[in-house]
Amino acid sequence: MRFDLDDDQRALADTVDSLVARRGDLRAAIEAGYDTALWRTLCDQIGVAGLAIPEEYGGAGCTYVESHVVLERLGATLTPSPLLGSAVLTAQAVLAAAPPADRERLLPDLAAGRSLGALAWADAAGRWRADGSDVTARPTGSGWTLTGTATLVLDGADADLLLVVAGTRTGVGLFEVSPDATGVTRDVTPALDPTLRFATLTFRGARASALSTDAAPALRRVRDVAAIAVTALQVGAAQRCLDLTVAHLRDRVQFGRPLGSFQALKHRVADLFVEVETARSMSWAAAWAAAHDPDDLPLRAALAKAWCSDAFTHVAAETIQLHGGIAITWEHDAHLYFKRAHATAQLFGAAREHRRRLLEYV
Repeated sequence: MRFDLDDDQRALADTVDSLVARRGDLRAAIEAGYDTALWRTLCDQIGVAGLAIPEEYGGAGCTYVESHVVLERLGATLTPSPLLGSAVLTAQAVLAAAPPADRERLLPDLAAGRSLGALAWADAAGRWRADGSDVTARPTGSGWTLTGTATLVLDGADADLLLVVAGTRTGVGLFEVSPDATGVTRDVTPALDPTLRFATLTFRGARASALSTDAAPALRRVRDVAAIAVTALQVGAAQRCLDLTVAHLRDRVQFGRPLGSFQALKHRVADLFVEVETARSMSWAAAWAAAHDPDDLPLRAALAKAWCSDAFTHVAAETIQLHGGIAITWEHDAHLYFKRAHATAQLFGAAREHRRRLLEYV
């Protein structure tokens, strides 16, 4: 089997590249949180938020692979956007756990980019557990109340749709709560990677409605898809690091010769090329499993997240080393890729956690 993009997927990637090149401004987007005009254009003209949402719920009816393609292209440019937190994580949680009536109510606005969703899940240790969280849900006469704290909530400070993973007396559930509800506090969490936006959400008896009270199987899938989505960001950024490094070694002259002509540096760049290509193969294989092979999804997700996290961390570090002094200046983007590498290495499970998961398949 040959894993490669088809003509439509290549056209999608090229369109996203072209739009971001014309409209994107990374430093301005970091200051603003994300470029709302660019996000609106990505949603209106390309439909990126609805790619993996079925047509019956207002989406494009594509597979997850198409969203993966867009994530990789946005990862290459470090473009801040709600795609991961809203269009992938929140939308996949609704698709996996919510009943049809709630899907019909929630997904069309997410697919169009009119609504910004956030999934409150990670516990105080930064773990996305399928068996619960640090939030507990208690039944009341007319619904549920939530108490506890969720950390590392992507886009949680600005979302108008909040979903919360909470433990119940019988297991784990997925709940919807209004961002403006009494008892909900949202605090921005400073991040190592300035292109990612996190928040800490605290619930003190906040009223909520249940989308599912038996969400563990759905959450396992959502966690795997989220980990695979992060690998797309990592692969795109690792490829851009490699491209920047090769260009620098070709153009930078030292001792009367281009740096790239030195054999030792050629060997180091060749090793980086192997790491990037292997990471891309594992990431795409995992994306294919997310779209077509649910039985193979957990294994592929663990393999891809472990490998891509380590590979991108090494490539980003070598990018700084091979660029020399310019790479540690604010004006150059190398430090931003280095921060992205270390941040995404922890997001939805560190490499060691996913390698531990692989023991389940031995």
